[in-house]
Amino acid sequence: MSYVIQEEKTFEVGFAELHKAVLGAIGGLEGSVLKDDPDAGKLKAKFPKTILNNVLGDRTQLEIVFEKVSDAETKMALKIFPINPVGQELLFGARKGVPRKVLTWFIAHTEHRLKKE
Repeated sequence: MSYVIQEEKTFEVGFAELHKAVLGAIGGLEGSVLKDDPDAGKLKAKFPKTILNNVLGDRTQLEIVFEKVSDAETKMALKIFPINPVGQELLFGARKGVPRKVLTWFIAHTEHRLKKE
């Protein structure tokens, strides 16, 4: 059983604005950026077991690939999966639903930050 979730999401904003919102959402969810390469349009982040006082039980890693559709539209290819304490993907023994919950929160936080601007 794979715990990996892959989705695509398109936003009606330019890359720079979306990138800024994504970084804010990661910080808002107590995550940390592992690798950020805006020129290549790639970003990796990890989230702890406990986010905003909600104990989820597993750490997760989020990988994003940005694709410029137009000047006013950007697509994100999202991949999220549970990881162990050393950052390796969990292939068994992960708690069901954790990556989905973190991804849902991440998208909601990103959308919220885009509405503020």
